[in-house]
Amino acid sequence: MLTHLDSQGRANMVDVTDKAVTFREATAEAFVRMLPATLQMIVSGGHPKGDVFAVARIAGIQAAKKTSDLIPLCHPLMLTNVKVELDAAGDDLVRIVARCKLSGQTGVEMEALTAASVAALTIYDMCKAVDRGMTIEGVRVLEKLGGKSGHFQADAQ
Repeated sequence: MLTHLDSQGRANMVDVTDKAVTFREATAEAFVRMLPATLQMIVSGGHPKGDVFAVARIAGIQAAKKTSDLIPLCHPLMLTNVKVELDAAGDDLVRIVARCKLSGQTGVEMEALTAASVAALTIYDMCKAVDRGMTIEGVRVLEKLGGKSGHFQADAQ
């Protein structure tokens, strides 16, 4: 059953009023594929716009906090922690891992996905002048903890 649809099939915000406040955590990932020379420029600190990973990290954190402004039926959440990690994963790939935590009545998967996605978009924005062929790939939830549905862990790829 899709929880964002009422009995007539209309979109609505899920009522979480009676749900218990519990610890919840979600981790998501995204990848940005680029030319090896572009990644080398980022890693060596030679990008004229500055530290690409630092800017993408901040963008991801800010995005997690604004998820309910971007996704119409998401609840505004009081996140207690957001971490965004970026690393070279080979000579042409950046891996982004975003983790969001809170104690609340609804999960934080959308916040983690938004953080990873916006961090990837920020890398693209900062590097598009030197590499327009970059691709954003593999955005997904890796793990979710807490709530009624319990623990979820994605299959390894």
